[in-house]
Amino acid sequence: MSLNVPFGDWKRQYEHLRAELDAAALRVMRSGMYVLGPETRAFEEAFAAFCGARYAIGVGNGTEALALALVALGVGPGDEVITVANAASYDALVALRCGARPVFVDVDASSYNLDPALLEAAMTPRTKAIMPVHLYGRAADMRAIMRIADRHGVPVIEDCAQAHGALLDERPVGTWGVCGCFSFYPSKNLGAIGDGGAVITNDAAFADKLRKLRQYGWQRKYYISEPGGGNSRLDEIQAALLNVKLPHLPAWNERRREIARMYTEQLADTGLSLPAPAADGAHVHHLYVVCSTERDALQAALREYGVATDIHYPQPSHKEAIFAQYAPSGGLPVTERLAREVLSLPIYPEMTDDEVDAVIAAVRRAVKTRAPQQHTAT
Repeated sequence: MSLNVPFGDWKRQYEHLRAELDAAALRVMRSGMYVLGPETRAFEEAFAAFCGARYAIGVGNGTEALALALVALGVGPGDEVITVANAASYDALVALRCGARPVFVDVDASSYNLDPALLEAAMTPRTKAIMPVHLYGRAADMRAIMRIADRHGVPVIEDCAQAHGALLDERPVGTWGVCGCFSFYPSKNLGAIGDGGAVITNDAAFADKLRKLRQYGWQRKYYISEPGGGNSRLDEIQAALLNVKLPHLPAWNERRREIARMYTEQLADTGLSLPAPAADGAHVHHLYVVCSTERDALQAALREYGVATDIHYPQPSHKEAIFAQYAPSGGLPVTERLAREVLSLPIYPEMTDDEVDAVIAAVRRAVKTRAPQQHTAT
């Protein structure tokens, strides 16, 4: 009998930690302290330590983390922010919010992350920040990116929303640039039960500015010292729940790697383009993404066989109407191909081996039955 495999099931993680999570939420409700209290301070300290950073500043969500980081750097009208176009436009949107111009750079055909070989040519005297994305949980090539950024004196904001715990040269993502921005959306490797986000940094002055910006720019209550602030605070209940979950993150990441290994071993002969190998610790497999030139037919077949999938992401940012004026004249060929071909298979720590086997069997059946022409990785 075949299994129906959901793309994700957030409730499973709650059920696994139900007693601890319920107790944490109840503790906050009974405390009477619901915003910027001891739970948030405890989580900020623990998350900073986990990431190998000096400071963590809890904020309302991952997008706000990116936006506040740009504001803290003083990015504004007339400035340019370099980023990628294959990661759902969050980085480009926050650049627009600041009045800046997003500058899109194509991605590497193997890692799907910002291609450092194309970075320098995209830089101008107006470049105020570089925002690489550690897409799908794989660390971008921060060594090369930082060499170029440092040579030009341009700060780097790392989008780590999909890469909690990923390493490069044993150094955590988020600690290479001036800061790293994280999302705690429920589907993330470390997910809240609601929205949440954080910025990590080793810069004391930058951390102090972010703490002010997340709460109206207040130096102290009702007295504003930083322009551009707003209301973006990680609330106490979410911080308490994240404190419960954080110690489990290494094991959850390892389970994701285990599932990814099973997929890679069992799908290697299907003709699908599979995720390229990464150095130890460099990939935490937030998503497991395959490529096929017959992506839509493959997705339809898997749906028929009871396997839910998703597309991350179907529309490149430069193809969105609001970003059309910023589209590079020659396009972004790798980004555009990926948008036509990428398909995400289910991968989350609570998946059973039987479900993983069911996904593998369904993919193999779909490839054999539909006989799609598959993209061969370069």
